[in-house]
Amino acid sequence: MAAKSLREIRRAAAAGIGRRRCFSGDAAAGVAEGKVGGGAGKEVNLFTAINQALHIALDTDPRSYVFGEDVGFGGVFRCTTGLADRFGRNRVFNTPLCEQGIAGFAVGLAAMIVNEAAKFRYRSGNEFNCGGLTIRSPYGAVGHGGHYHSQSPEAFFCHVPGLKCGLLLDLISGPTSLFGLGGSNGLHRSLWLFSCELMKDKFQVVIPRSPREAKGLLLASIRDPNPVVFFEPKWLYRLAAEEVPEEDYMLPLSEAEVIRKGSDITLIGWGAQLAVLEEACEDAAKDGISCELIDLRTLIPWDKETVEASVSKTGKLLVSHEAPITGGFGAEIAASITERCFQRLEAPVARVCGLDTPFPLVYETFYMPTKNKVLDAIKATVNY
Repeated sequence: MAAKSLREIRRAAAAGIGRRRCFSGDAAAGVAEGKVGGGAGKEVNLFTAINQALHIALDTDPRSYVFGEDVGFGGVFRCTTGLADRFGRNRVFNTPLCEQGIAGFAVGLAAMIVNEAAKFRYRSGNEFNCGGLTIRSPYGAVGHGGHYHSQSPEAFFCHVPGLKCGLLLDLISGPTSLFGLGGSNGLHRSLWLFSCELMKDKFQVVIPRSPREAKGLLLASIRDPNPVVFFEPKWLYRLAAEEVPEEDYMLPLSEAEVIRKGSDITLIGWGAQLAVLEEACEDAAKDGISCELIDLRTLIPWDKETVEASVSKTGKLLVSHEAPITGGFGAEIAASITERCFQRLEAPVARVCGLDTPFPLVYETFYMPTKNKVLDAIKATVNY
């Protein structure tokens, strides 16, 4: 994996050797539109890659804005450094310390998250979308965040009724007013199938694992007409570094990536947890266990086909995330794969996740789904 392992990141954090780099205005201007994937570039950390993506987004689309808490002078994590100076205070500006107000202000530019953004097409009969709303948010363990600032809330945004099915419900509930088709059950079913094929009202949750992924996925999120919540792993902001193309490029949303081939068990994760999983894969290989590692990248809608193909090959699945195990997104993956691969599974789906407690400050090591916990689960599942 290109990003440094979590163990290396923590060691570097303790030594205070995180590197800071700023994105130059010249590099922001030198974009190659329409390119997917990106070529060679300079080694940068994750927050710099985010900064590059924001420069490009503002430079290539005059309708784009950046606003939020402290973003006018660079933000707490310095991801918006230089934006206000280059693009002006009318496009990059601070807001009051009120999350509800920030989301509410986006109405007209975009929309509020749950009650507006996710239902814009439903309420308008598919006449409008929410204007390309992307909400960036740091998430996850950082070593000192405690019960407030180390949480992983991605499952909340994956489980809001109506977020993806607004158009579907509108077509089913009101065919007479929309199409004048009356109450025929056959026509209702035809509309349902038709809407399943053409439904575009997607609410997306995206989580990158590295600087290169972060830049490409963020630009793709900003340019997607659907509302996107983009979670950025705090652990990786400054200390995960890799070569990132300076030009404009996008990575596809809702496509998982197989980052390590294997034959004995499939491992699924996202964000900073991928570094932990890769370490576990390497240790498992020493014991003769071949692990296939998949970065989901997008949680809603997630790439079921790639995961199903892998599990059909290995017969075993392990899902790992920092969020608490109960109600975590790993449960959705486990249920879906059990339905799809029931006769091909050779062991119960394993989950290695955070605990069902508030995130502890002093006992963070005990809470986290560490390499050793993952390795124990790999061996138990393979030997089931």
